[in-house]
Amino acid sequence: MKKSVLRSYSWYLYLIPALFFYLVFMAWPLADSVRLSLYSISDAGGRTFAGFDNYIRLFADPDTSARFWGAFRNTWYFFFIHMLVQNILAIVFALMLTERTMKGSKIYQTIIFVPVTLAILVTGYLWKLILNPQWGAVAQTLHALNLDSLIQPWLGDEKYALTAVALVSSWQWVGIPTMMFFAALQNIPEDLIEAADIAGATKWQKVLYIRLPLILPVIGIVSTLTFVNNFNAFDVVFSMENANGAPGYATDIIGTLFYRVGIAGQHPVGIPNPGLGAAIATSTFFMLMIGVIGILRLTKTEK
Repeated sequence: MKKSVLRSYSWYLYLIPALFFYLVFMAWPLADSVRLSLYSISDAGGRTFAGFDNYIRLFADPDTSARFWGAFRNTWYFFFIHMLVQNILAIVFALMLTERTMKGSKIYQTIIFVPVTLAILVTGYLWKLILNPQWGAVAQTLHALNLDSLIQPWLGDEKYALTAVALVSSWQWVGIPTMMFFAALQNIPEDLIEAADIAGATKWQKVLYIRLPLILPVIGIVSTLTFVNNFNAFDVVFSMENANGAPGYATDIIGTLFYRVGIAGQHPVGIPNPGLGAAIATSTFFMLMIGVIGILRLTKTEK
């Protein structure tokens, strides 16, 4: 009897390696970040317990809170651009690729996924060249079409900079949600589609009432990944603008703010503040947790 009980629970042994790596590389750094946020770091490197002083400074100090809420607002805008452009395009692409009459589906899948394989720093630098308002490819194309009025310093104007960066990021990563939606749509039983055809349903009716509702859990997963990744974004802004969120903090997001405060140090002193940086990271974690729970509840389907 004891042996059978032990065998029934032996599958727990397979979780030990994953649990070990999770505790060492995820849970412990998170807990240590929360602990570090309660300390102030002196110039000599010594730590002094400061309680919630870093959080008070983050949310109450005029200069620090202005930078934090500005980055917070920009991060939300960055996220919404990805949701509206990247994920909606991904659904459209996936629906097109799963059409029965679609020819060359494998070729289009490859084309859509190729940008994902490029290094982000390389992509950012190339798009800086492409978007150059004087000799970039976009400016040259608009000039050839006699649309010179549309040529703008997209990365140098506070009105356009964050939108341009977000669109470049959406272009690069659209392949991943496309493949996830593609796989989900392929798992829909053909019997349901055939029954809808017999009932005289139109293509849009099949999309709205059969395909999209059945992949709602995958839409929730993609939305969650987009939310988390955008709040952790850094490299695309760093490569196309700089760590200061130029121009005029217009592209400053949570990732660049954390890097500036906790790792590199802010101008003009250039001395990092790990305690304040940890407070930014901890606050972001709780925001992510609330957002993820909300997204999962919205996209939950009843069994």
